[in-house]
Amino acid sequence: MTLSNRFTLARAIFAPIFYVLFNLPIWLNSHTLGVVSACIMIPLLAVIEVTDYWDGHYARKYNEVSDFGKLFDPFADVILNLTVFLCAVEAGYMPFVLFVLIFYREFSQTFLRMVALKKGVAIAARMGGKLKTVFYIIAGFFFLTLESYTRFAFPFIPEFIDNIIKTSLLWSTRTLFVICVLLSWGSFIDYIKSFHSILKGSD
Repeated sequence: MTLSNRFTLARAIFAPIFYVLFNLPIWLNSHTLGVVSACIMIPLLAVIEVTDYWDGHYARKYNEVSDFGKLFDPFADVILNLTVFLCAVEAGYMPFVLFVLIFYREFSQTFLRMVALKKGVAIAARMGGKLKTVFYIIAGFFFLTLESYTRFAFPFIPEFIDNIIKTSLLWSTRTLFVICVLLSWGSFIDYIKSFHSILKGSD
């Protein structure tokens, strides 16, 4: 396996690890684990998200760009981002209907890539898809900031200020989730328009 694909693989492997890390304090009803997880979730996710840059960088640097990499990279992104969003749903921050809309979009896009691959065309990420991914990441970090703040439960912050902070973060996060849905379906429509000839010619 090439170096660039190893970075991509790291994102796919990290997804279930993140899910367990997020939920373990809840499953064990442990405030201590909750604080520990609040300290490491954001930095850990930041590091793993950087691998999305590294895989592309090294693929170009060592001439490792391949059709497999063009499929594997967005697949790893989807697995990781859907895992983060699933945690947001379970924590009550992301409406389930928004998650379902994103889930349908992502797997419809995967189907489109498979159809294109059958025709000998590897669909690389377009600008709309890249913008969508950026907002996925931003929304994920906003959600984790809110959850980490809640898990810390700062006792020295006055209640009314605490409520303002939580409410502001919550509505900012939910607004970003809505934007993610709009961008995801907008980019999907763009993919369909750009590659409609491939779909039209499918058996």
